[in-house]
Amino acid sequence: MGLSITNKILKSHLLEGNMLPGEQITVMVDQTLGHDLTGIMAAQVLESVGADKVKTEVSVFYCDHNTLVVSSENADDHLYLKTAAERYGIYFSKPGNGICHFLHCQRFAKPGKIMLGADSHTPTSGALGMIAIGSGGLTVAKSMLGEGFRMTTPKVINIKLSGNLDSGVAAKDIALEALRILTVKGGIGSIIEFTGEGVKTLSVPERATLANMSIEMGATTGVFPSDDVTKQFLKAQDRENDWVELSADENAQYDRVIEIDLSTLEPLIAKPHMPDLVANAKEVQDVKPNSVFIGSCTNASYSDILKASKILKGRKVHKDIDLTVAPGSKQVLETLIKDGVLADLVESGARILECACGPCIGIGQVPCANGISVRTSNRNFPGRSGCQSASVYLASPETAAATAVTGHITDPRDIMDLSILADCKEPVTYKVDDSSIIKPEDVTDYKEVKVVKGENISELPMRGPLRDKIEAVSVIKLGDNVTTDDIIPGGSNILKYIANIPMFAEYTFCYTDPTFVERIKKLKNSVIIGGENYGQGSSREHAAMLPMFFGTEVVFAKSFARIHKENLINYGILPLIFKNKDDYDKIDMNDTFVIENVFEQAEVGEVLVKVPNKNFKFTTLLEVSAYDLNVLKQGGALNYLKNKLKH
Repeated sequence: MGLSITNKILKSHLLEGNMLPGEQITVMVDQTLGHDLTGIMAAQVLESVGADKVKTEVSVFYCDHNTLVVSSENADDHLYLKTAAERYGIYFSKPGNGICHFLHCQRFAKPGKIMLGADSHTPTSGALGMIAIGSGGLTVAKSMLGEGFRMTTPKVINIKLSGNLDSGVAAKDIALEALRILTVKGGIGSIIEFTGEGVKTLSVPERATLANMSIEMGATTGVFPSDDVTKQFLKAQDRENDWVELSADENAQYDRVIEIDLSTLEPLIAKPHMPDLVANAKEVQDVKPNSVFIGSCTNASYSDILKASKILKGRKVHKDIDLTVAPGSKQVLETLIKDGVLADLVESGARILECACGPCIGIGQVPCANGISVRTSNRNFPGRSGCQSASVYLASPETAAATAVTGHITDPRDIMDLSILADCKEPVTYKVDDSSIIKPEDVTDYKEVKVVKGENISELPMRGPLRDKIEAVSVIKLGDNVTTDDIIPGGSNILKYIANIPMFAEYTFCYTDPTFVERIKKLKNSVIIGGENYGQGSSREHAAMLPMFFGTEVVFAKSFARIHKENLINYGILPLIFKNKDDYDKIDMNDTFVIENVFEQAEVGEVLVKVPNKNFKFTTLLEVSAYDLNVLKQGGALNYLKNKLKH
């Protein structure tokens, strides 16, 4: 039986376990990635557990998310991250240098390697034939210290591409078509592997768009072959020596095969408020947005922005539209300037933003109340844009540019002959300038390096070991597809406190339930009730940490998103799944729950829960490995790491 790309990489990195369905394995991690939100968490973990120096081949901290410095908090965070990088032997990318996922593809990602990143869109680097997985900062910190990464052996979904994209149809449209097929839950427990003749027609940035959005399909990551296209990209980045050929065997076995003929696709758009609510752009052409954003880690390449500029050239942005453009990296920005592309954009009426995440996560360019925005981002959850009442539509750069011209959502083929886009290619050679990436220096004693902690940097909260008897009250009951943005929202006014846990905690569920914090503070111990796919979206581990900070001990759900379940375990919260999903309807907010003999029941994997006020019992499943159970018993991964480093 032949091997998929996924299984080839995982087998070459296997440290523990057998790659059998449903079994947990541990794989070696070659590279890690963090940024000025979740990377701060990784640095705080290294500091809290008394670590010495990272053990990975490459670890990088990027300043790319929280770059809108309107008060001292963000500057405190950046200085902390920079000095922590020096202290622990980590590369540091300065603000303005570019978006972490985009930059990592350009400068660090390598075919055949495994990377763990403290951000859910880490899979972007799968475009170069590496297994790149998003996770929480605490898990990433563990892998930086040589712990490896523990995961359930994934299923492998093969998305087989054939044909060629028509002019005006983009890689983003392939991603949206895959979302239409799989939905936001279809990839759970799986890695998506892209193969087929159609792959050869896609550039690395186009592949990056697809790999990036694999997480929106619920997948662990997405991965492409490493072929001649990969080799040319690395050569253009002066990294040809990093290339190795990597492809699936001809008789590779997959758990599911999805075939997409690229020649049949049309410009698509995702309607509010989920990436899988996909329609043809023509179907929503009556929608008139207030703003359009072209950028994000999904669509901010040179060729993406060049195509948008070709559509805008000689035209003006519609009077009712505010168009903003953010290149993915300083390298892209410099090339756009050199080639005159930026001049065309500015002449059309576009506003040019710095090379950062920005509007994608509500850091600047927040829509007006009840506003409508078309964005080339990857998510359109409520509040993701920084405005809870806004509606966000996801589109390709071509569709976004056409929309900016007409003032309503527009299929770009309806306004011009798009054959002119055929020449919009990536540069044959990129300008390589790594002066904004500070390399870790060889230091005799890393412990002598001082980490600068401003007043906005707090200590990480700790909790005691798991209790053998839990008695707690449910503080909130939620529905399906609750996102980490629902639990702790983004936006510049909130994210500036991400390193200040007591302040950040005040915003927990602030839009979902404004009374949540007031109510949970009155409870000593609490429970949260969720539906299907609880905790989807961002890797923001604070969605687990902050409830723990307030005393949450258990989350009941019909199912969990992978990263959030991992984060709950890391913070000592029991992630219990209803054995009978109908039991979800029988419990409510303010019910009291009692779990006895927790350790004994946890070992079995079935946990009986009593609801005394209703004289009712129900059974839950604790689906964790022996390692995870050990972490839970110790009260979370911080306690586990501290105890381990003592010995």
